[in-house]
Amino acid sequence: MAIAKTPAKRRTQIRRAALPYLYLLPAFLVMGVITFYPLVYQFIISFTNFDTTHLLLGLKSPDLKIIGFKNYVDIFTASLPVENFNFFRVLIFNFWWAISNVALHVPTGVLIAAMLNTEGLWMKRIYRAVYILPVVVPPLVVATVWRNIFDEQYGAMNQLLTFFASLIGQTDPVTIRWMNEYPPPIPGFLPGAPLTLAYYAMMIANFWLGWPFMSVVATGALQSIPRDLYEAASIDGATGGQQFWNITVPLLRPAMIPAAVYGFTLSFNLFNFVFFMTGGGPARSTELLVTFAYNLVRNLRWYGVAAAFAVIIFFVALIVFLITNRITRATQNYLEA
Repeated sequence: MAIAKTPAKRRTQIRRAALPYLYLLPAFLVMGVITFYPLVYQFIISFTNFDTTHLLLGLKSPDLKIIGFKNYVDIFTASLPVENFNFFRVLIFNFWWAISNVALHVPTGVLIAAMLNTEGLWMKRIYRAVYILPVVVPPLVVATVWRNIFDEQYGAMNQLLTFFASLIGQTDPVTIRWMNEYPPPIPGFLPGAPLTLAYYAMMIANFWLGWPFMSVVATGALQSIPRDLYEAASIDGATGGQQFWNITVPLLRPAMIPAAVYGFTLSFNLFNFVFFMTGGGPARSTELLVTFAYNLVRNLRWYGVAAAFAVIIFFVALIVFLITNRITRATQNYLEA
């Protein structure tokens, strides 16, 4: 027979259950002011013609009009009065930019970490301290430095190419227009989105910036692999390559897959680097979704259109997260796996 709970015990249980939420209340209030309220406000104005004339009164402006899904339709149908804008071209390039970066960063980081993990290698700590430097440099600084490196007249890249050209007897200086040349060097490589020289310049710069992080993750994972596995494989006659592909790679996978997902997400929204290196040019060929949304506000002051664009970016990022989470099972616990 169940014993009825007294009112005092019931109140005590309610207080205990409510105590964690009381502790979380300040965080909820702060998040509500700086995160949730702007998101809701942005979602509302994405259905309006909000621009600079409505900044003072906001949603109370008398001439603010509800235009429904017009902003979204204009974005998807490339009906915005913006030169060289096509949403699906930007989306294709954005995905290719993120995928191609991860495809280079992860293998390079793993290979360099494996080489630096070799027993008996001198000055390992110095090498690791040097290659970690790009991680701590702000992307804005990296973008500015590399933009100067690819300068048409005075950049170090063209000077280096001029030096190599002089070795084969060419006397004219190399003046490649890395940031301004629109015709792609490999026509038709990515259907729907021309890959200009600026893209390859960005890839070189972001490669320098991105692989050290992957190497740090791989180094930590490598040091957790028991040496007994390699010793047993050596006794069985396995070569170094066989040990790498059958021991190192499978045991690195649990660490590198989440790192690759993180790298994809970071590259997909790498605003500072792209904006300060190419500004989305030439002719919007290196524009990302986030840089175009920023330009809508900074240059055109179309807050309603920019809000609609930001909502689209949110759903694109959400779909990417759900797909990658499904593939990697990053948020599952051991009981669900």
